Amino acid sequence: MAPRLFACFRVKGSSTSPTGKGITGHNAAVVAADVPAGDGPVLVQLFSSQGCKTSPEAEMLVSRLGRGDFDGQIRREGGAGSPAIVLVFHVDYWDYLGWKDPYGSSQWTVRQKAYIEALNQDTMFTPQFVVQGRVQFLGNEEDALLKSIVEAPRFPSPAFRATFQRPTSETLQVSLTGALRMKVDSSGIDIMVALYENGIVTDCPRGENSGRVLSNDYVVRKLEKLCTVKDLTAKKTVSGTAHFTVWDGFNSAKCGVAVFLQNTSLQIFGTQSFQMPDEI
Repeated sequence: MAPRLFACFRVKGSSTSPTGKGITGHNAAVVAADVPAGDGPVLVQLFSSQGCKTSPEAEMLVSRLGRGDFDGQIRREGGAGSPAIVLVFHVDYWDYLGWKDPYGSSQWTVRQKAYIEALNQDTMFTPQFVVQGRVQFLGNEEDALLKSIVEAPRFPSPAFRATFQRPTSETLQVSLTGALRMKVDSSGIDIMVALYENGIVTDCPRGENSGRVLSNDYVVRKLEKLCTVKDLTAKKTVSGTAHFTVWDGFNSAKCGVAVFLQNTSLQIFGTQSFQMPDEI
């Protein structure tokens, strides 16, 4: 498995989207997400692959985290809302083992490589957790995951209001407006918008998971940069629109949107999530 470059580890052993009010209209909907009064949720990213034998265990762990199974262990005293937001990026470098991950992308492999470099690692591996863009570890380590979330730095959630529109059957627009609730200096912050899908079930006839039925949640299908902001006060309103081309079989009822702020080192400084309207 080219151990110098990649590793797929074996270990023995919405995000919960906030509620909101939807206003439906012609091919459009507006959603206002609950914003925690105190610390915002921690962003947990999982780099995974259907071609890696040990990734399904990590995928199960991340599904439990996203649906709130561990909230009692990771929520800080006095905290409100979901303590963690989850995004899963399927990489493509295990495709050569016999199963081409239908959700794998070289874009996500590049993102993982950037974390490997930023966190001074020398090997890309799956499954890999990255918490708040600051710490990483093997994706099957439940205790390490929960401990890292509890200890992670937290930031206010942005106070965005989201408008969803379908200009055509092949496209989706997510327009955001609101305050970041944090001051941004001259170094700047990128506002990222991820479109993810839940409830994916795949029969895997080949590769390391041959014969298994794989279940995946919070799978990032699209990721766009809304904009870059610099020298901004915490109360200043920011607006922008992310444009997505949707896939065959797109079902908004199974999808959600996560917004997060990251610097040039991909460290995370604030997150917010939206459940998409059922009919958009």
